[in-house]
Amino acid sequence: MADPSHHPAAAALAASHIELTEGLESKVLVLNRAYAAMRVVSARRAFCLLSRSIAEVIHVGYDDEGAANQFVSYDLESWIEVSSLQREFERERHDWVRTVRFEVAVPRIIRLLGYDRLPDQTVKLNRRNLFARDRNQCQYCGRHFTTSDLSIDHVMPRTQGGGDTWENLVCACIKCNARKGGRTPEQASMKLVRRPVRPHRNPVIALRLGNSRYQSWKAFLDHAYWNVELG
Repeated sequence: MADPSHHPAAAALAASHIELTEGLESKVLVLNRAYAAMRVVSARRAFCLLSRSIAEVIHVGYDDEGAANQFVSYDLESWIEVSSLQREFERERHDWVRTVRFEVAVPRIIRLLGYDRLPDQTVKLNRRNLFARDRNQCQYCGRHFTTSDLSIDHVMPRTQGGGDTWENLVCACIKCNARKGGRTPEQASMKLVRRPVRPHRNPVIALRLGNSRYQSWKAFLDHAYWNVELG
């Protein structure tokens, strides 16, 4: 693979001479060398890996019926060149990062060239995944809120032996959480919108797949690889 530092555009990107930064927070699926889904990272992290020749871009092609039928790999230098065509013919299908001299499309998938380890098959229990599982919906009043207006509630309160588990944690708005207090839903005369369960697939990735820009992820996210770690 060519050293990206030999390409002026790639060198500028590697040096972080970036003007348009919104695209750097786009999400990129990371595969290991055997094409197994490993994790999801920001575009900023993906470009860092590409600029160090640790990874390559994987671009998915589709047939007339919309089925994935071609996987093409690019190093950073080649991807920057391909981006010029994407900018002209399919700009709306990509997120973009602009340096002082050029624009480059954010890749949707990259592959680590020297990493064979298999992904962890468990979904991490954290606030981000809980909000995604419940889709930012208060599980008592049923309304949707921004993350800053939501809290995490123990269905069975800690004072009554409730633990930090998928089956005992739900999103709750501040008002409902205060109303429930240190009681069970039954004690507070409140009902859950749905019973909390451990998700079989990473809920944040499931939300991303609803966006057509992330369609290419589906080619690598079969049932064996749904539970990838979020970076």
